[in-house]
Amino acid sequence: VAFCFMKLTSVVVILLVVCSVAHAFYLPGVAPKEYVDGELVPLKVNKLVSAKTQLPYPYYSLPFCQPDTVKDMAENLGEILMGDKIENSPYILEAGIPAPCKVLCTVPKLGADEMKLFEKRIKQNYRVNWILDNLPAATRKTLIDFNGEKSYTYETGFPLGTVEGDVAYLNNHVSMKILYHTAPDFVGRRIVGFEVEPQSIKHSDFDKSNPAATPDTCFRPLQWQVVSEENAGDDIVFTYSVEWEYHNVKWSSRWDIYLQMTDTQIHWFSIVNSLLILIFLSGMVAMIIMRTLHADFRRYREMESQEEAQEETGWKLVHGDVFRPPPFRMVLSVLIGSGVQVGTMSIITLVFALLGFLSPANRGGLMTAVVVLFLLMALFSGYFSARMYKVFKGTEW
Repeated sequence: VAFCFMKLTSVVVILLVVCSVAHAFYLPGVAPKEYVDGELVPLKVNKLVSAKTQLPYPYYSLPFCQPDTVKDMAENLGEILMGDKIENSPYILEAGIPAPCKVLCTVPKLGADEMKLFEKRIKQNYRVNWILDNLPAATRKTLIDFNGEKSYTYETGFPLGTVEGDVAYLNNHVSMKILYHTAPDFVGRRIVGFEVEPQSIKHSDFDKSNPAATPDTCFRPLQWQVVSEENAGDDIVFTYSVEWEYHNVKWSSRWDIYLQMTDTQIHWFSIVNSLLILIFLSGMVAMIIMRTLHADFRRYREMESQEEAQEETGWKLVHGDVFRPPPFRMVLSVLIGSGVQVGTMSIITLVFALLGFLSPANRGGLMTAVVVLFLLMALFSGYFSARMYKVFKGTEW
């Protein structure tokens, strides 16, 4: 007993020594970043998406303002499979410094094809996606319940434009509200929210030779920016404003409101319709089976003689086929193995999600984990498929 106790003590001491020299680490994308006043905060652009077409496009597939050099950001497997296209942008955001109105650039003399492309994407309900400090840009929506109490939620991205009648208007001005949190235990500002509000403004003329000049229509908009073939040759001025607002939400809880936001790509009506049809058909099958079983039970209770009792009728005749190999044993074995593969993949994915490895801050992590685990679980799929094929007495190996 003393020897076992000493051995256990040695193991504990070794573990403590190893833990003392271990270094903690943050998962990619989930480490807090503090920005001091005046520090540049990079804004990245992502794909254009639409619930109407389900086909993503790169941000710069449209004639937006571009930086001097467009750089593609490093993406993991999950981001690539989701169609993300993360690139840098020419927006200049300085921590803690508001900007009532800034001119991003002027796109001169857009051709008919470019105007037509803008119009087409707007009528297809495309939305723009931006990323700031690993947070997606979101549009704030106010909700009112039956008691009249107001709450708000987020909607992913912001619309490229609006359609009134048959006329498309481009959202060429974006008001950004950056929510930040400060505390005595760190220096700087931690970004905890990124809200955007798009607007379509037909800007007036201004002194383009002066970098600090801004059009008066930034503060007093008069008309919306129309995009159509008839307006080919017009200049489009892109502007933006920045507002910094303190928020009491801590950095560790900044994703809570984002996890509740609505996704325009989810067709809720189709999902609910499919679930109702599934429940209805399942109920019909259950009723048919129950009626058949009740009829068999009633027939057994009405048996009058011993000879009739010894006869097997109805569902009892199935017992002779229970251990008989199925005719398509190979197909059944493969399907069982595939089910085991998908099931084990789902369970392990849920375990990793509960441990925090698949945080939404780790963009694309969920899709990467699903693909990698699906490939690794092929080992279990092959084993169970071969095992079941052997149980079914299969011979064609």
